[in-house]
Amino acid sequence: MIVLGLNAFHADSSAALVRDGKLIAAAEEERFRRIKHWAGFPSQAIAYCLSEAGIKLSDIDHIGFNQDSRANLMRKITYFITKRPNINLVLRRLRNRRSRAGIPELLEQTFPGETIRAAIHPVEHHFAHLSSAFHVCPFDQAAVVSVDGFGDFSSAAWGVAAGNDISPYGRVYFPHSLGIFYQAITQYLGFPIPRLSPLWRRIQGHGACALRPPLISRHHAENCALGPRRRVRAQS
Repeated sequence: MIVLGLNAFHADSSAALVRDGKLIAAAEEERFRRIKHWAGFPSQAIAYCLSEAGIKLSDIDHIGFNQDSRANLMRKITYFITKRPNINLVLRRLRNRRSRAGIPELLEQTFPGETIRAAIHPVEHHFAHLSSAFHVCPFDQAAVVSVDGFGDFSSAAWGVAAGNDISPYGRVYFPHSLGIFYQAITQYLGFPIPRLSPLWRRIQGHGACALRPPLISRHHAENCALGPRRRVRAQS
């Protein structure tokens, strides 16, 4: 059985191909387009995976991608009715959903003349994270946790995994998010866009105030000036 996994229309778009439970190839689209954290359809990453496996698109049995628009649907509807979110946010989410719904057409455009025989499976965001962690680990069963910004209207999920099954015990739903809280802190410290936030983790090991502009913003400089008792120290 050959399975193609896609992270599409999300940061760090990528593809991975598994044959009979063995990873054959995996790649991020940015490696081919030379654009960091590229988000879109990973056409060149898919082509690479097929080439490494020596197969055609028609040989794939299953295709999984990283969102299930039906997940937590009632919570989405309830939030929309009660909170009346910004219409531009809603429109962006609908456009993103339409893009993922068009994956078969995008595959046909990328590989003209080839036939798609694979079954296509939307996978809930956090289940994809939990599976990618558990199903390559050396344990037969384990507690599993996924925490990030947002995906399919939730920001965290946890449960127990055993064999091929993952049983969720709980979730944290929109708008609550530890990942967004982390992003807000890094933005305050001077990393204004999400893809720069990992830089904060990298400089933690240097200790408080060890770096100077342009790597540190005026916010962090002001924080350093408060003195050791009042400033928030970075912990490695």
